[in-house]
Amino acid sequence: MADACCSGKRDTIAELGRKAEQRRVLIIVMVINLAMFVVEFGGGVVARSSALMADSVDMFGDSVVYALSLYALHRGERWEAGAALAKGGIILAFGVAVIFEIADKIANGVPPASGLMLGVGSAALVANLICLVLLWRFRRENVNMSSTFECSRNDVASNVGVLAAAGLVGLTGSAWPDIIVGGLIAVMFLHSAWRVLREAWPAWRAAKTSGRELLR
Repeated sequence: MADACCSGKRDTIAELGRKAEQRRVLIIVMVINLAMFVVEFGGGVVARSSALMADSVDMFGDSVVYALSLYALHRGERWEAGAALAKGGIILAFGVAVIFEIADKIANGVPPASGLMLGVGSAALVANLICLVLLWRFRRENVNMSSTFECSRNDVASNVGVLAAAGLVGLTGSAWPDIIVGGLIAVMFLHSAWRVLREAWPAWRAAKTSGRELLR
């Protein structure tokens, strides 16, 4: 009986330790994303780059996502699933916004400054790789952390695309590589939103049902 009690306490302490680690990591990646949003959006405006601006707005969205993850961390499965649903909605909204921005660029596009794109895009890639490494061990912890890791992985892929676009813009002098990469980022956002919402909705429904049963 005592062994079972001690075992339960050990499990509780271990769970609290994991939550504390998750909170610390989420705060770090949230601060990194906020700082890089300012840097990358400013660089995108100066360089006239659709890909950089789209990626920077994604950085801001991720900051909101990490804030939601922090809020849901100690509030149970329903809150965690609800936060994941909100993240999926945010990713979807950004995907649609990028599509509208690309349409405007096609109509009025000017080739961006490839050198500035490379510099700012490289800094963003380093920042997002740091975030990905920090989140890696929590990627299967729960639906909340899984969806957070998904956002960070998307960022790394977006940054690689921005760097590729910068190189092609420099080689061709055309705005089309920037437009194409922006389009690919938009498609990635929409696909990721579908995956996050598909996983989070059943988890939220199950947690909601479980909560009702406990109240009976």
